[in-house]
Amino acid sequence: MTPSVADIAVQLSDVRLDRGRRTILRNLSLTVPRGSITAILGPSGSGKSTLLSALTGELVPATGDVRVFGKEIPQTSRALLEARKSIGVLLQGNGLLTDLTVAENVALPLRTHTQLPDPVLRRLVQIKLNAVGLLNAAGLFPRELSGGMARRVALARALALDPPLMLYDEPLTGLDPIASGVIVSLIERLNRSLGLTSIIVSHHVHETLPISDHAVVIANAGIVFSGTPAELENSADPLIRQFLHGEPDGPIAFDAAIQGGG
Repeated sequence: MTPSVADIAVQLSDVRLDRGRRTILRNLSLTVPRGSITAILGPSGSGKSTLLSALTGELVPATGDVRVFGKEIPQTSRALLEARKSIGVLLQGNGLLTDLTVAENVALPLRTHTQLPDPVLRRLVQIKLNAVGLLNAAGLFPRELSGGMARRVALARALALDPPLMLYDEPLTGLDPIASGVIVSLIERLNRSLGLTSIIVSHHVHETLPISDHAVVIANAGIVFSGTPAELENSADPLIRQFLHGEPDGPIAFDAAIQGGG
């Protein structure tokens, strides 16, 4: 059954994404249901982060249509800034400001986009830090945090404005297995408890698939698989098997990273 517009969080229709004169992705058509967790998987350099750039309005599609909660991504600066309030982004490098404390980093979006009085703002920061298990770290600076803690602070900041859509750009990169497990568990718990829609861009297949409702694989400038995690793991496609098992030889060229865009 075709989902109604009200049930769709993100929809791409025949999208082509270019960077300069290079086409990074082409013929992209994808529907992300509200409330779901969708994993966007693929080799490094295949264009996964480029796809996120189209969802945030950073990159305007050369052709096709991108809609978030039924609305096209606006082009004017003011309208785009307003639209981005409904999208939380966890950056691969965290993006924490080193001269601000943990609490001040989390408060930054609230101070920028709202006129909340300080007592309310401080309480909201406490709520967000408590949600990621770091309430006691409020007064620390980023240099005093472990990699996993810094990633959780960045997650709390991304959630500060209560966005209904969360985008995760390689959330497990640089983390040890324990910290990765904590982040994955948080993503799943927050998505379910807050009623979010989450899109996770990652090449960490085995960590990401267990919490995902839907899996998409990007390679060779397009979508080569779209389905459930179980269907992905049972696929007999040589390209999919190569990616899942990390085989050096196969349909995905080793030098694909220099052709793609993230």
